[in-house]
Amino acid sequence: MLKIYGVYRSRATRPLWLLEEIGQPFDVVPVIQAYRLPEPMTPGAPTNTLSPEFLAVNPMGSIPSMEDDGFILHESLAITLYLARKYGGDLGPRDIPEEGAMVQWSLFAATSIEASALKIQSTKDDTDEGKAEIAVAARTLKRPFDVLEKHLSAHSHLVGERFSVADVNVAEIVRYAQGHAPLFDNRPALKAWLEACQARPGFKAMWDKRMAEPA
Repeated sequence: MLKIYGVYRSRATRPLWLLEEIGQPFDVVPVIQAYRLPEPMTPGAPTNTLSPEFLAVNPMGSIPSMEDDGFILHESLAITLYLARKYGGDLGPRDIPEEGAMVQWSLFAATSIEASALKIQSTKDDTDEGKAEIAVAARTLKRPFDVLEKHLSAHSHLVGERFSVADVNVAEIVRYAQGHAPLFDNRPALKAWLEACQARPGFKAMWDKRMAEPA
């Protein structure tokens, strides 16, 4: 059985959403982030990213990790691209150019969007300092969000005019900034695309499981 090590309240949402879309059977092996536990190394603590049994799977102690018929892979974007290519049918690439484009969009989101989007998600806007930090992060997202807006104004999806692993990877990174409405108010194509991605049954199934986990 395919295994995903991690929890839904982590970057594991990317492969977990994709697996819901594919319909591939899988097991989740719960591994919580050590920083969420007051004493992660005490006897009886939940399996976490510092637990020896998980470090034997992933020496970096990061989630998610994947095991597929003895093959172990780390890093959420690598996992999703692997799963899409092996099990995903049209969710994966039909040819080498499509594969390149799917990798490109995934890395674009990870390098040009994720850090600033996470800053927006993690910063409270109830102080002047917090509002200033969010404003700075939002400014750094202007160019990559404009790139997405231009592309999605001309195309229904990121690659191949169909929903694919590229949409999963990018949508789950853009989601971090979704709470900052000004970034989307003047980018209607980006907003509509993100809402359409999140209206899919696969996303909803993943999200319901995420919300059922302790915060």
